[in-house]
Amino acid sequence: MIQHWLAKILLSPFSLLYGIIITIRNSFYDAKLLKSTTFNLPVIGVGNLSIGGAGKTPHVEYLISILRPYMDVAVLSRGYKRKSKGFRFVEIQDKVFTSGDEPIQYKRKFRDVVVAVAESRVTAIPEIVKSYPHMQCILLDDSFQHRSVAPGINVLLTEYDKLYTDDYLLPMGRLREWPSDAERADCIIVTKCPNELTEEHRTDVIKRLAVQDHQQLYFSRYAYYKPYLLVDGRQRLEFNLDQSVILLSAIASSRYLEEYLEDKVGEYASYKFEDHHYFTERDLETISQAYKNLESKQKYILTTEKDAVRLFEHREFLIKEQLPVFILPIVVQFHGNDGHQFNDYVKSYLLNVKV
Repeated sequence: MIQHWLAKILLSPFSLLYGIIITIRNSFYDAKLLKSTTFNLPVIGVGNLSIGGAGKTPHVEYLISILRPYMDVAVLSRGYKRKSKGFRFVEIQDKVFTSGDEPIQYKRKFRDVVVAVAESRVTAIPEIVKSYPHMQCILLDDSFQHRSVAPGINVLLTEYDKLYTDDYLLPMGRLREWPSDAERADCIIVTKCPNELTEEHRTDVIKRLAVQDHQQLYFSRYAYYKPYLLVDGRQRLEFNLDQSVILLSAIASSRYLEEYLEDKVGEYASYKFEDHHYFTERDLETISQAYKNLESKQKYILTTEKDAVRLFEHREFLIKEQLPVFILPIVVQFHGNDGHQFNDYVKSYLLNVKV
């Protein structure tokens, strides 16, 4: 604990310098010395203040699921860690190095939805509309810090157990902006909430976040479907206490997965890599050996949907080594009546946007 706080003290000058730079940049946008572009079609941005782990991908997927039955939707992402440059539409058969893991995940799950990646969102949105003139809504993935485009709704996510008001700026903490910059958000979603959420818990969070009058606040949690086999999605899995599981993940935090598994399986071992890690054959050889060392007759490897996109690049190795990798699907559910209220909030924006 002492070493932890000593490290924070040593890093605090760098966080202060970083904060000054962020403040100057944002003041330029606020004073309109730097331009935020608006478009004549609905644009919804989803982001967070921290460097990851708030649940952007599942919440973008939630928006896709409620919008696509009624309108043409496109998702625009940076394509984090991709090796390609410039604007490109994402195809189902794309490689992770070409488009990034999250955009490919969107495309493979929602095949009729347009997905694109680009460094410049200002130039990318016209490219999408040019190719798809009837496009009716653009979803911006991880957009809160990228102020070159001003979305019609700015959705800010924060984890229930890691509220941005309890965190610090990089590198002392995990924040990319000051907590006070949350005032730009039109609505805030507190994610990864416990299944049981009392009014006292909600009231406490509202006070800690200092939610402003112009902001809407919602609470969401994760729910899970039955895991399915990576190389054959028709094969599903039922959890039981006789199973031994290797949990393989390269995401910002696997804590919620570990908590979920605790009373579902007999035992599990968690193998963690840095967020968006590109798995190597050496990584998989380590996992393969760990799997073979398990004595249980009911054993398998469990991973997330985002990790599965990167693991799919090694499907031949997985088949050769007879490694049963199952994918655990995650969906967003809202607490109480928050889901209906959030849906109505988005619907109201779409109906009133001026085109």
